[in-house]
Amino acid sequence: MNEGKTEPNFNRTTPLAEFDAIEDLLKDRAAAERALDHYLNPKPSKPSTDPRIDSLFSVTAKADTDTLLTSTSETLASIKTMAEDLAFEVEGTRRSVALGIHQLVELCQLLVDRALDQLEAPVRPAES
Repeated sequence: MNEGKTEPNFNRTTPLAEFDAIEDLLKDRAAAERALDHYLNPKPSKPSTDPRIDSLFSVTAKADTDTLLTSTSETLASIKTMAEDLAFEVEGTRRSVALGIHQLVELCQLLVDRALDQLEAPVRPAES
């Protein structure tokens, strides 16, 4: 019927459609690579930048002096009680060592308690 005439091809894509398809494939590939890297090649956690944190335990930087000293005082009281109990369970030089530990802890606790008292006491202006 239409000899010599070509009918329009509506299934034909525009040149930009092919570019969009390639761009979508590249985006999909990049997303797939990120997902695989995340699960198969996890990045090691960054080490702490604070050189002082080199132990199993650490103290939060948000703790104020009063809190730190109070916690130290309570810990020393526990150590003192343990050393005292141990001193009555052993004999000889081991007992002397346990009592020595008890006395050193008692001294430390006195120093911490004094520091706590100084924190609580109002600062008096120097008299001229």
